[in-house]
Amino acid sequence: SSKSVAAAADDATPGKPICTYEIVTIQPSGMNDGEPPRQAVSVEDLTPHLQSFLSSSAMKNGAIHVISRHTTTAITINEREALLAQDVEDFFLKICPPDERSSSKKRVGGVRYLHNDIDQRPDSEEEAQRCRDNGWDIDDAEELQKWREQEPINAHSHLISMMLGSSECIPVVDGEMV
Repeated sequence: SSKSVAAAADDATPGKPICTYEIVTIQPSGMNDGEPPRQAVSVEDLTPHLQSFLSSSAMKNGAIHVISRHTTTAITINEREALLAQDVEDFFLKICPPDERSSSKKRVGGVRYLHNDIDQRPDSEEEAQRCRDNGWDIDDAEELQKWREQEPINAHSHLISMMLGSSECIPVVDGEMV
């Protein structure tokens, strides 16, 4: 998943940038490039990426704003401990378990989300237009089927993301995140 990092600096010298935008791609733990989504909750430590970004920016005072650019990922600040990460996964998958049609080992029988009724989608002109805007010729039956085949069973991921939020703003004082 991609995370975006923006830094706003207190040094507003004419000609000097007061905002820097950088895209950082974070691969979920244990997942390889090109591998289909695991439909699991993954807790990742972004601190090393943020510290590296902060060091290269030379910002002394300001803020780093971290945002997720995907609707099935979330950003929150907490400790990165293995047992806590397992508690986080267990907690959210109890609230929003994977659909019984999911490939997840943690799917729950009897749980079905409308978003995952892929054979019914796109279900509105708005969604159809988003598909077209993303390069899918869904007006062609073959292309529509290809779109449906690549669309994941991931409603639970969207719901978990909505609960956690998609951004955090981290103050920087004297060149350190506080």
